[in-house]
Amino acid sequence: MLFIKGGKVVTMVGDVFEEGDIIVNNGKIRRVGENLSIPQGTTLIDARGKIVMPGFIDAHTHLGLKEDSIKFEGIDHNEKSDPITPHIRGIDAINPMDRTFNEAYEAGITSVGAGPGSANVIGGQFAAIKTYGHRVDDMIIKEPIAIKCAFGENPKRNYNEKGKSPMTRMAIAALLRETLFKAIEYKKKLIKSKNDNNKAPDFNMKMEALQPIINREISLKVHAHRADDIFTAIRIAKEFNIRITLDHCTEGHLIKEDLKKEGFDVIVGPSLGHRTKFELKNKSFIAPGILSEEGLKVAITTDSPVVPLQYLPICAALAVKKGMDRYEALKAITINAADIMGISDRVGSLEVGKDADIVIWDKDPLDVQASVEYTIINGKIVYSRKEK
Repeated sequence: MLFIKGGKVVTMVGDVFEEGDIIVNNGKIRRVGENLSIPQGTTLIDARGKIVMPGFIDAHTHLGLKEDSIKFEGIDHNEKSDPITPHIRGIDAINPMDRTFNEAYEAGITSVGAGPGSANVIGGQFAAIKTYGHRVDDMIIKEPIAIKCAFGENPKRNYNEKGKSPMTRMAIAALLRETLFKAIEYKKKLIKSKNDNNKAPDFNMKMEALQPIINREISLKVHAHRADDIFTAIRIAKEFNIRITLDHCTEGHLIKEDLKKEGFDVIVGPSLGHRTKFELKNKSFIAPGILSEEGLKVAITTDSPVVPLQYLPICAALAVKKGMDRYEALKAITINAADIMGISDRVGSLEVGKDADIVIWDKDPLDVQASVEYTIINGKIVYSRKEK
């Protein structure tokens, strides 16, 4: 049992306790408030003068799939042999022993969405995981949370190099539509087979993997930078009545009225770094603030390892510098990211019954000079600055 005493507790659901206390037991938050009694046998953490927040969350990463300080041997985030791979699972490539996990939780990032990259039209399954552990099976919050798909330059470039389709935006959209049509037809056969086993379709692992998309149980996680690619993604989502999130959404601020009308959640970034390709020419930290002002649910991403995950708070701070409301920026790396991934029942805020993923900061976490004093994941102290 842990007792966190006297810190400024920012719950991220409205309540702020200037001298707040938190009681943690069996990995869960049991009480949050002020002047709480300290239970016997409790480990006390004195947080007076500190800021206590939920662990930060990045909703779009390739953490552990593209390993640190290694090339081909540790690069497992893109299965480039086939443009349609909905059946591959990110958890089968995540290496929790990569040091980027340590860097993440030591910097206050406690949960991420992690999965395949954007080389394929449909790339595979994302999972929500904690950043602490040595076996991914024990780190999963929810899996799958989404299936990755991609528009624009990345699938075009990958398959142009191979001299095969898709080499145009038209072919990307056509392949996605064709696959969704097949998934719907597969579902119809599955339904018919409930009353007649003879009508059961031959097992198709790709089509099985897409059933949660067709059934609106999870979202397509759409890699789209350019405005026209964003519109194509929305067009297809409406044609097939499927859920999507707009990931990267680099030119989203240029079409803010349209996105407000459509209402899809957005995961913006990575906005830090060089504009490495044409579709990033309008990349700017103004995007998350503008989209947030339009009433969209916004998360901010590093797209780790594109930007190292430990710099997620800096990305949020730079969004604030470019006009984003400070509290909205904090939501973009806590409760909004959790909501978008469908895991806000577990993480993203400091509430009774949620996982005890808590970070204690020595000052405002959006201050570049801020340091993490403690990181607590599932009620366990996994990092202490004093013991570093």
